[in-house]
Amino acid sequence: MNNSFDAMMFAREVHKDQRRKYTNNQYTDHLAEVAGIVATVASPAYLDLMISVAWLHDSIEDQSVTEKTLEGKFGYVVMRGVLILSDFEEGTRSKRKAASRNRLADCPAWIQTIKVADLISNTASIVEHDQKFAKVYLK
Repeated sequence: MNNSFDAMMFAREVHKDQRRKYTNNQYTDHLAEVAGIVATVASPAYLDLMISVAWLHDSIEDQSVTEKTLEGKFGYVVMRGVLILSDFEEGTRSKRKAASRNRLADCPAWIQTIKVADLISNTASIVEHDQKFAKVYLK
């Protein structure tokens, strides 16, 4: 079974109308970049799982895909990985980011790896296109 190919196709469909801030590029460019970074560091035993979650990591948060849909299509572990990577914290930016750091500190290392890949992708775009926000983001 190749979940990661199915995850890529699903992500391309659900994000088809979403555009990247600053560049207006297809949002799937970001997802592909995250999946590509993950592919360079994932162990073979986790490769398909991690690439699947990388492709899907913003589907709940940005596209309101349900947990039930993800679990039905990709299984419980993929759904949980995506859910853990989804930011639903509320409050000021500092409170949201502190809560997010706490949530991610307690998750499995393979999920933290995907988050790092997401941060790498986002950082490159922010630093290139928004120097003012980059100073806030990089903190």
